[in-house]
Amino acid sequence: MNRFALLSLYRSLVRHKLYAALNIGGLAVGIAVFLVLSLYVRFETGYEKWLPDHDKLYLVEEYWNMPGSPADGYSTGTMGGLIDQLREDFPDTVGTRIQVMDVNVVRGNTATTEPLGYADPNFLDIVRLPIVAGDAVRALQVPDNVLISETIAKRYFPNGNPVGQAMTLTILGKTARYRIAGVFRDLPPDTELPYSMLVKTPTPHPDPMWNHWGSERVWTILRFDTPQAVTRLQAQMRAFVDRRAKEQGPSAKLLSLRINPLSDIHLQTSPGRKMTVVTLGIVGLLTLLIAIVNYVNLATARGGLRAREVAMRKVLGANRTALIRQFLGEAILIAAFAALGGLILAELGLPMINAAGGLKLSLDYAVVLPGLAVLALFVGGLAGLYPALMLSRFPAAAVLASSRSPGGGRAGARVREMLVVFQFALAIAFMIGTVVLIAQTRHVRNTDVGFRRDGLVTVSSTSDSAVTEPQLTAFLTRAALLPGVRSVTTSDSSPGASSFNSDNYAVPGKPEPGASLQAIIVSPNFFPTFGIKLLAGRLPDDAHRVDDARNADDATRTVPNVVINRKGAEALGFDSPEAAIGKTVGRTNPRTIIGVVENARFFSPRDPVNPTMYYYHSRFSTIPRTTLRVEGDPRETITALRGIWRQIAPQVPFEAKTASQNMEEYYKADDRTTRLFGIGAGLAVLIGCVGLWGLASFNTQRRVKEIGIRKTLGASATDIVRLLVGQFLRPVLIANLVAWPLAYVAMRTWLAGFDDRVALSPFYFAAATALALAIAVLTVLGQSLKASRAAPAWALRHD
Repeated sequence: MNRFALLSLYRSLVRHKLYAALNIGGLAVGIAVFLVLSLYVRFETGYEKWLPDHDKLYLVEEYWNMPGSPADGYSTGTMGGLIDQLREDFPDTVGTRIQVMDVNVVRGNTATTEPLGYADPNFLDIVRLPIVAGDAVRALQVPDNVLISETIAKRYFPNGNPVGQAMTLTILGKTARYRIAGVFRDLPPDTELPYSMLVKTPTPHPDPMWNHWGSERVWTILRFDTPQAVTRLQAQMRAFVDRRAKEQGPSAKLLSLRINPLSDIHLQTSPGRKMTVVTLGIVGLLTLLIAIVNYVNLATARGGLRAREVAMRKVLGANRTALIRQFLGEAILIAAFAALGGLILAELGLPMINAAGGLKLSLDYAVVLPGLAVLALFVGGLAGLYPALMLSRFPAAAVLASSRSPGGGRAGARVREMLVVFQFALAIAFMIGTVVLIAQTRHVRNTDVGFRRDGLVTVSSTSDSAVTEPQLTAFLTRAALLPGVRSVTTSDSSPGASSFNSDNYAVPGKPEPGASLQAIIVSPNFFPTFGIKLLAGRLPDDAHRVDDARNADDATRTVPNVVINRKGAEALGFDSPEAAIGKTVGRTNPRTIIGVVENARFFSPRDPVNPTMYYYHSRFSTIPRTTLRVEGDPRETITALRGIWRQIAPQVPFEAKTASQNMEEYYKADDRTTRLFGIGAGLAVLIGCVGLWGLASFNTQRRVKEIGIRKTLGASATDIVRLLVGQFLRPVLIANLVAWPLAYVAMRTWLAGFDDRVALSPFYFAAATALALAIAVLTVLGQSLKASRAAPAWALRHD
C-alpha cells in the first residue's frame, strides 16, 4: 500500500470511529479467546511431550473386567514384577519402572513430606531427565543414593552444592540416610509423575504384593524404536497373561494388558478430562469463527457505503487492479491491528484466566506471531474480497447518478442474515451450554453423597507406615477427648482416599466368579461418624465375635460377618436390601451379610459408586485413616490435633483436612471448565451483539428515507421500532432452531461423563432463548428508537 492508500485508510477509520472500534474490537476479542483456550488445549495435550523421544515411550496398562463392577477403564499401575517377566518372555524388551509415593524427610525432631520415585537403575537411560549437577550414570546404581530436584535442593540446602551431602528419609516405615548423587531440573507441571526425588528400587522388593497380579504398584514404561514393534508385542499380550497369570485361575481371563503411548495417558485415564479439552478447544475455534464472521459481515456491509469513493477514483483514473489491491490491503491491515489487539488482550487476560482456572499458561511468541500473521492475511483477504471485486466492477456513472449506495441487493441482505443466524446459533448454543454446566457443577456440590460432609475432619498422617501402634492408640485416645469432638473412627478409605482392594463373591446357585466388591476395612463408630444410613439388618459391633474379620478362622470354618452397600446388594443379585440379610456369599472366601447401608460416594461424581463390602476391625483398621465428627469450627480442632501429633509422632508430618476440602479436588476440574467455558461463551455472545449492533446501525442508515416516507404516510414511532426490531428478531429466532439440537447433543455427550448428573431440562433451552431474544432486542433498540424519532423532513433530505 502506498502513502495515499494509508492516508485514505486513516481518514476512514477516524471518520467512522465507532465502526472501526466494532470491527477491530470484535475480531480482537475473538482472537484473544482463541489464543487463551488454545494455550489451555496445548497444555493439556502436552503431558510428557517435554521428554526426549517421548514418541518412543509407552506405558503398560491393565484392566480387570470384573463382573458386577462398574467399568472404570484401564489402570496405569501394574504389578512390580511385570517388567521382569516381559524381559524373560521377550528378550528384546527395553523398559523400566517407577513407583511414586510420599516419603518423609527427617530433620531433627521434625519431618516434611515429599514425593519420591522408586526407580530401576536404567530409569534415566529411558526417561532422560535433564541433570544439572552430579553423576547421572551411576546415580541409581547405588542403593543409598538419592537424586533430588532443583526445588528440593534449594529448600533443604539453600547455602551450597547439595551433591555429596546426606538426607535422612523415611521410606515405607524405614528411616535411613541417603547420599545426594545428583540434581535434576524441576519437572514441568504437565506430567503425571510429579516426583521430586529418585532412589533405586530395592532388590528384592520388601512389598509382599510386588509380584501379585492386580497389585498395581508401579508404572511399567517400555521403549520402542518403531510403531510396528509395539503392534507385535501387543498382539502377544493375551497369550502372555494366560501363561503368566495361571495362579489367578479363572480370574486370569478377566485381565487385559494394553501398551499405550506415554503422552496419551493424561487424557485417556479420565474421559471427563478429555471431554473438557475437546469442549474448550471447540469453544475457542467457534468463538474465533464468530468473530471472523462478524468482521466479514460488517466489512462487506460497510463496503457498499464506499461506492461513491470508488466511482470518483475511477473517474480520476484509478484502474480496477489498483482498487482491488487497496481494498485488500486495507482489510488485511485492519485485521492485523485486530490481531495485535487480540494478542495484547490475551496477555493482559492471562493472569486472570490463570487465577480463575488454577493454571500457569503463557504465550510462546515464536509460535503465536507467525500464526497471527497467517490469520490476518486470511481474514483480511476474506473481508476485503467482496468490496474489492464487487465495488470495483460497478460503472462509475451509474453509481454517481444513483441516490443510493449499492449494498448487494436482496442477495446481499440474505447473505448477511444467514451470517447473523450462524453467529447467534453458536452464541445461543454456548449460552445453553453455560447454563447446563453451571447447573451440573452446583448439583454435584449439593447432591447427597451418602454421608454427611459437614463436620468431618480426616487425618491422613495416621496411615503412615512410620507411625507405631502405641503412637496411634495414644493419638486416638487424646483426640477423642478434645472439645467439640463427638466421635472418632479409622478406616482404610475416606473422602478422597481409598483402598482399591477387591474380590469376587458368588451367590450360591449362581455362576462363578460372581460380582466384584471393593473391600473397605472399618473400625468402631465408622458408620455413625460418617452418617451413613443403615437400610437393612444391623451394624457390626464388639458383642458379636465373628463381626471382627480378624477372628475368622479357616481351620474352624468361622465365616466373618460383613456389611455391604446398596450397590453391592444389587451386584450380588438381591432384589432388596432386606433380601441380602443373613445370606452367605463367596465359595472360596465365604462372608455372611449382616447389614446393608446406603451408597457412600468418596470420589468424583463422574465415577460410579463401587459395590462395596465393609470388614470390621474392633480396634483400628489396617492403613488407618482417622476421621472425626466435630462440632464448631473444624479449624480449631485441626490446630489442636496438630499440637497432639507433634507430641506423639513428630517424626511424621501432620496432615489433616475437612471432608469438604478432600472432595474439593474432584470438583476443581469441572469448576475450571465451567469458568473457562462461561468466559468464552460470554465473549462470543458479546461479539455477536457487536455485529448485530453494527448491522442494525448500517441497516437503519440505509433505510432513513424509507422510514421518513413511512412516517409521512402515517406510521407511528412504535410501528417503525417494531419494523426494525422485528427484522433482526427473525434471524435470532431461526438461530434457535439450529442451536437447540447442537446444544442438546453436545450437553448430552458431556453429561454422559458423570455418574451423578442433572437431567437436560427444557428450562435450560427456554432460558437461553429468552436471554438471547432480550439481548438482541436491547442491542438494536437504541438504533430503532433513534430512527423512529427522527423528523420525516430531515429523513427525506438525508443523503
